[in-house]
Amino acid sequence: MPAHAYAAPSATTPLSPFTFERRAPGPGDVSIDILFCGVCHSDLHTARGEWPGVVYPCVPGHEIVGRVTAVGAEVSRFRPGDAVAIGCLVDSCRHCGPCRRGLEQYCEAGPVGTYGGVEKATGLPTYGGYSDRIVVRQEFVLRVPDSLDLAAAAPLLCAGITTYSPLRHWNAGPGKKVGVVGLGGLGHMGLKFAHSLGAHVVQFTTSENKIADAKKLGADEVVISKDAAAMAKHASSFDFILDCVSAPHDINAYLGLLRLDGALCLVGLPDQPVATSPFALVTNRRSLSGSMIGGMKETQDMLDYCAEKNIVSDIELIGYDRLEEAYTRVVKGDVKYRFVLDNKTLKA
Repeated sequence: MPAHAYAAPSATTPLSPFTFERRAPGPGDVSIDILFCGVCHSDLHTARGEWPGVVYPCVPGHEIVGRVTAVGAEVSRFRPGDAVAIGCLVDSCRHCGPCRRGLEQYCEAGPVGTYGGVEKATGLPTYGGYSDRIVVRQEFVLRVPDSLDLAAAAPLLCAGITTYSPLRHWNAGPGKKVGVVGLGGLGHMGLKFAHSLGAHVVQFTTSENKIADAKKLGADEVVISKDAAAMAKHASSFDFILDCVSAPHDINAYLGLLRLDGALCLVGLPDQPVATSPFALVTNRRSLSGSMIGGMKETQDMLDYCAEKNIVSDIELIGYDRLEEAYTRVVKGDVKYRFVLDNKTLKA
């Protein structure tokens, strides 16, 4: 099936219109017309060759919301017209230990990314959501609850599940003091989820002009992380800290805020190694960890939870004519808090 998209021809070339062939749907496949696609910082890193192994042309996009147009004979969970979503994965081995546990993102054979991967069925490169249609195995298609705004739901497929999964894993909730570092595309979702789960949430930011937003989004307290005295007041008091910052920063300052058996989890991806002091870890038996998106069951649980709690991303809806502008503003942190592409503007 012919598909129209925007692709990066190379690491130094702006994204531009691109036409390619989607695979013919098989008996277990779902065909989807894409309505909206979020713009993730990962898209930018990949398109600009800032991460290794990029194959060009590259069609980014793994925060996809659309409607089913056709299903294969073996598909029973979806039918034409359903609102559905595709996140960061479109396949895995489905047989290893993590896959059997519903943790496809940690597939031992390597999960297949929505873009930048290789289709198991065809051996062809995977192309993402900056396109008008996609064909995906039914096991990797998610149902979008009717109550969610479809455009604002798109970033839930990466920014949402990336923050929801570790908060659930470390049992954020009533009686827990949770910190969120950074108030950007990831951080604002982490703040919303931590607040909705009933934790006492402290937002860390370097920007005084984000204090009002943080409180509006659910922060019980806001700490300017450049203020050493304000940081010191919270020493050894947190059960869990979710670090959403992708720029280099001093992680030891946050490790020092963890109480006995507290944990700090990285979901931001700085482009430089993280330096940690052993003393920051051995004190209070602290843990430093990381987390990567979520499996299919947990991602569906997250979407259902968002419908129950009326949670979506704060977005700026844009057309493809503003894609390069959006990339520039993402680098500057100049968006509240996620760009979403409207596919009505994708011209064949």
